[in-house]
This record gives sequence, structure tokens and C-alpha cells, in this order.
Amino acid sequence: MRHGTQHADIATAELETALAGGPFHVALRAAIAARGLPLQRVQHHLSRHGVTVGVTSLSYWQQGARRPQRPESLRAVRALEEILQLPDESLIRLLAKADERSDLQHPTGRSYRSFVEASGVLEQFLAELESSLDGGLHTLGHHELVRIGAHRELLARESHHIVRAHKDGVDRYVAIHHGDPGCAPERTEVRAMENCRTGRMRWHHDTGLLVAELLFDTRLRAGDTFLFRYGFEDGTAGASSEYVRGFGFAGGQYALQVRFAEETLPLRCHRFTQHSPAAPRSGRQELTLSGSHRSVHLVEPRVRSGIVGISWDWD
Repeated sequence: MRHGTQHADIATAELETALAGGPFHVALRAAIAARGLPLQRVQHHLSRHGVTVGVTSLSYWQQGARRPQRPESLRAVRALEEILQLPDESLIRLLAKADERSDLQHPTGRSYRSFVEASGVLEQFLAELESSLDGGLHTLGHHELVRIGAHRELLARESHHIVRAHKDGVDRYVAIHHGDPGCAPERTEVRAMENCRTGRMRWHHDTGLLVAELLFDTRLRAGDTFLFRYGFEDGTAGASSEYVRGFGFAGGQYALQVRFAEETLPLRCHRFTQHSPAAPRSGRQELTLSGSHRSVHLVEPRVRSGIVGISWDWD
């Protein structure tokens, strides 16, 4: 009995420390442990509060792999404060602190928590378009050109794609554009440039996400290759400081070129990689800006699952 009491005292002390100093995921994990609730029971209590959250999401939250951001998720956090018998605003306050730290670390760049927020929206869009994440296609090569405008904005990007079908009947590709913070995806133009035409489109203003079907004029058989080009005309957000590309699967060659307007050149540019949106950046390497063409580039001979990108610093 005394052992159980000591264990409860330790759990309570850990919870008090975590609530005082955070971070959010440590405090959430400590609160769940202190109440002795399995995640399935937490999910059940949330449903009784009219909030739907998956056990996987709860697990990610308490591991620090993801943070709740969407309105429904924030409703869940407030409900968790009641379910776990925590002071009002205690978890919300820690979330706000985490967001402030993230904004300080990436003051002008794309917010990586936005990838997590957009992932649920993307899953919904792909379901509506009846498409899987790879769409039945393997990428053999992908050359991407990103243009930064005179006002430092992400002006446009163009993709030259070479793919191979791994099943019969593939006749389309779903292109994904994730704009910079503050963009207006509803005002972004999709251009079908070669061997394709635009089909259905979906956009989500809060996350800056736009997906567009690119329809082929043929049905590919398993093993067939196909080449097509498309682009997005954006220019709807403020100053851009990086461009990143996420890969859910290993694939062929990827080349990213970023070209800057003649009137506005960055001080320095770097390439970087990440294993996932929640992981730290690694492989940082300075890139030399070519004078006459005002561009930098990276080449991944064989893509691995994860994130690659180029960042730049303005004066």
C-alpha cells in the first residue's frame, strides 16, 4: 500500500513540475499517467464531451511528435483539462508557449507545425478525389523550379515530372501545393503545361493547401512511363524564406532550383534535410548563388522518405 502511495506522490510531483514549466507533451503525458487512464479511456471521455480524437493522435500529442492546432483539436485540449482534473488553461497556456518558441525559431519561414495541420486536410482531399498518396505512380525523376518575386514572395513553381505506373488504368496525377503562411490558395492558379490538363481542385484557406487533378490523355498500363509538366502561380503571401518538399516514399531523382528576382537577392542560402516534420534539421550545407542566373539548386540522386529543402536569409 505504501509503495502505491509513493508512486502516486511521485506522479503528482512530476505533473506539477510539467504543468509549471512544460513542454505541452510532457505535461499531457504526466497528467494521463497521474490519473492512470489508458488512451482508449481518454478517447471515450472526450467523445462524451462531443469531441472526436483518435487514439493515434493522442499518442502523438503526448510523444511530442505532433501538436494540436486545429479548432477541433484545441476543443479537445480544453476538454482534457477537465477530464484530467487540471487547472483551466493549463495545457492551452503550454501550447501557446510552444507556438511562440516555434515562431521565434522560424520567424519568417514556413511553419512546420503547418505540415501536421495540413496532413488531415490532405487525407480528406485525397479521399474526395478517390486517390491514394502515390496515385498508382512511382516517380523516376522530378525537376522543380521555384521562382521568388521582387517582393520576396513565392511567385510561382514549375514541375517537370517523369513517372512509371505500377498498376493498370492510371490516367491522372494529384499535384499538391502548400503555400507560405498567409497565402490565399483560392487565388493560386494551376497551369497544365505539357501532356496533361486540369481536373478537379480542392483548397483549404487556413492551411494554405491546394490540390489539383492533372488528367492524362491516356490510360497507363503497369510499367508504362509518362512525362508531364505543370505549375502553380502563387504570389499571394508575404516574404518567403524557404522551400521544402516532403516525400512519403523512396523514389527517383529530385532536383530543386530556386531562382530569385534580379531586384532582390538573399544574403546566403542553405540546403537541409529532415527525417520528419517533428525532427530536427540536419545535413545543412551552404549553397553558392550563381551570379548571372540568380539561382541555387540541390540534387537528390535517389529520394528517401522525409523532407529536403532550401532556405535563405534576407538582409
